[in-house]
Amino acid sequence: MIDAHHHIWLQKDLPWLLGPEQPRIFGPYAAIKRDYPLAEYQKDLGKTGIKKSVYVQANWAPNWAADEVAWVDANAGKTIAGIVGYADMTVDDVIPQLEKIKDCKRMRGIRQQLHWHENPLYRFARTPDLCEDATVQKNIAKLADYGWSFDLQVFPNQMAGAAKLAKACPDVTFILQHAGMKENTSKAGHKAWTEGMMRLADCPNVVTKLSAFGTFIHKNDPAFIAKMVADTEDIFGADRCMFGSNFPIEKLWTDYASLFTAFREAAKGLSKKKQTAIFNDTADRVYRLSET
Repeated sequence: MIDAHHHIWLQKDLPWLLGPEQPRIFGPYAAIKRDYPLAEYQKDLGKTGIKKSVYVQANWAPNWAADEVAWVDANAGKTIAGIVGYADMTVDDVIPQLEKIKDCKRMRGIRQQLHWHENPLYRFARTPDLCEDATVQKNIAKLADYGWSFDLQVFPNQMAGAAKLAKACPDVTFILQHAGMKENTSKAGHKAWTEGMMRLADCPNVVTKLSAFGTFIHKNDPAFIAKMVADTEDIFGADRCMFGSNFPIEKLWTDYASLFTAFREAAKGLSKKKQTAIFNDTADRVYRLSET
């Protein structure tokens, strides 16, 4: 089985983890203001049966993007089968950044977080409409030349623009992070999320991760996970859904075994074929992990 989304880091390489604790989208994080090495991650996996994982960039300083990929690759062991690095898609030409990391055999894609929210605490991108920016679209389209995907992170109110981005780059596979960052669970919020997810699901080159469902509620809630898994699978289908732990962030409020059990329980009503897709086959296919 595969964990399609996790991070490892060394504190010395992440300036944002140092100094006074600043407000974060996932709440107080003093417990993870430290090294989270691969050995600890492997211990956290325990007896879950996870054999492979995908490392997703952890926001090192942008000028260290190539160093992040190199460091993770050098410390990957047998667990990390794929790496999603960082590149700034807002520059005139992203190619020089991509060329610096193209020789890493574990490289599978790029993530630049494009999510923007009216609440500054939830905001990451400088503007809400980067998905519709012509330069961003042009640069992301170039990932196809490397055989790489793009990990797409947006809020529901950005999904219309995200669908335009996916359509502008038909040869790139987009992997929607965290099933669309559903932070508003009201009736209106659910409606907006559903409509946005359906718009993205209409794009054949978009798949989604079932991950980080504790981000806004700051807990491991099996009932909420079950609802998210059911609703997302209904929209995208199991062959376009993949499990991701988002560790060590979720370690703030749960342990890996409890989190994974909640996801397994959430999917138990699905056929064995669909469960295998969610917990193995989709990630294996999309991130080409069998090639590692």
